[in-house]
Amino acid sequence: MKSASGVTESDPADDRAEAAAASSASRDGEERSTKRRLRPTRRTWTIVFSAVLVVAFVLVGSFVRVPYVALGPGPTYDTLGDVEGRHVVAIDGARSYEDNGQLRMTTVSLNDEVTLFGALGLWVSGRYSVAPREEYFRPGQTDEQVRQENVEQFRSSQSNAEVAALRTLGYPVKVVADQIVADTPAAGLLEPGDELTKVNGKNVSGQNDVMSALENTRPGQDVELTYKRGKQPPRTVTATLDEHPDGQEQGFLGVQPADRADVPFTVDISLEDVGGPSAGMMFALAIVDRLQPEKLVDGQHVAGTGEIDSQGNVGPIGGISFKVVAAKEDGADTFLVPAQNCAEAASAAPDGLKLVRIQTLDDAVSALRNMRADKPVPTCES
Repeated sequence: MKSASGVTESDPADDRAEAAAASSASRDGEERSTKRRLRPTRRTWTIVFSAVLVVAFVLVGSFVRVPYVALGPGPTYDTLGDVEGRHVVAIDGARSYEDNGQLRMTTVSLNDEVTLFGALGLWVSGRYSVAPREEYFRPGQTDEQVRQENVEQFRSSQSNAEVAALRTLGYPVKVVADQIVADTPAAGLLEPGDELTKVNGKNVSGQNDVMSALENTRPGQDVELTYKRGKQPPRTVTATLDEHPDGQEQGFLGVQPADRADVPFTVDISLEDVGGPSAGMMFALAIVDRLQPEKLVDGQHVAGTGEIDSQGNVGPIGGISFKVVAAKEDGADTFLVPAQNCAEAASAAPDGLKLVRIQTLDDAVSALRNMRADKPVPTCES
């Protein structure tokens, strides 16, 4: 547009249009630039994917269980002491005696709820070991089945400990029919609790005598059984042996014998949440100590372990390397070790813990007496 003076002047409307167009172009450019900035790059995707993997690994390692168990030192219990206000070993119906020493049974802790990170942490600590779960649990075995099996083993160890201790002290022992297998020659003839006095013409004074009396028999053979039921007079019956379910050549009677102390008093062992057979020897020592005025430990702090049978033989156990550590941490200065566990115990024992080698309950009793009198005892090092 020209003015009256001939000077060209801009149209305000055109100026506004040009400004709007420029502004729109600027915005379009900014939007395109912003979109380019917001579009994920390969580096961004790599970082995101890596972060997801790390989070997933942490979650799996922290919460998902692995098929391993962790083993380590467990609690110890003084079999001459009290737990929750009750004697661990109590005698009912006969005089019992106190001792100012300690006889500590030892245990192994087992944790089967192990995660990947948990297993690594326990292994690195050096205090625990990690092992495949299948070494301690059969395929398909539930936690309740494992618990029940441990309880049964613990009860059996208590029974063997009682018989072994009373046998050592000179009390009479009898052989009873502990279990009767259904649909066998013994079923209908014997009842659980019957006292067996003679089998196949041989006197029996221990459960092993029953097995020995049947050793050379054959299926179809008749054998005589003499037994007593309660206060009734002895009776003799004849049983015709079956074929052995395990395919053995000898005849099968169908009775599981067991040794039982024949005494007018009872021994009560009270200890909850403990399973397995390895406490038997320490229970037996506590029973011996309770039933005689002599103080076997007399102020000493003794720990130990070992499976025991009704004859007083002490057998090896598992986890000895953890048990010697737990014993020392709880103040023991002497540890009674089954002879077959000596090498393993010696390699793991903390400094200052004396390892005494035993094979029978009588060995353990003698060792305690000799230590009290400052006499030499057999050790795992000698």
